[in-house]
Amino acid sequence: MGRPRGAAAGPETGPGAAGERQPGPGAAEGGPGPGETPAAAPAPARPARKAAKGRKEAAAATMMIPRGRPKSGRVWKDPGKKRFSHMIQDKPLRTSWERKMKERRERKLVKDLARQLQEGKQKEREEKKRRREENLKRRLENERKAEIVQVIRNPLKLKRAKKKQLRRVEKRDTLALLQKAPVRRKAVAE
Repeated sequence: MGRPRGAAAGPETGPGAAGERQPGPGAAEGGPGPGETPAAAPAPARPARKAAKGRKEAAAATMMIPRGRPKSGRVWKDPGKKRFSHMIQDKPLRTSWERKMKERRERKLVKDLARQLQEGKQKEREEKKRRREENLKRRLENERKAEIVQVIRNPLKLKRAKKKQLRRVEKRDTLALLQKAPVRRKAVAE
């Protein structure tokens, strides 16, 4: 958007071109004028062709050379990628010894509290289980004590009994009952 249609592509070559020096007032005489220092000859303007060639060389230098196929055959690997060991790592923030010890004590307290709670629950469970077993045992003993026992000495009676009666018959250890019974009879007889 900067150039009008018939303008040249190269640098300006005219009396006001940048890079050219205008002769001073004393230049017409051929020597430096009053208050001027002698200057070197003005540099000739660079031709347009050479300037374009320099730009192409600069562009070629910035262009990357195409990579060939790597020897290992791993074409997907990026050659510019650095290894993890080459990464610059920040040092971790260090905590003071007192703070570290304080955190350790807090962790220990929390762990102890959790262990105590767990032990308490375990004890409760064991206590409940023990009480349940005791209750069952006591109930069975009470049932046995409350039973009306009739000792069957004649096994033929069992053969004559009906099914319904046999269902109600249970075996028990009657030795104690048999031993107690004669003692009572003697006491009653006397």
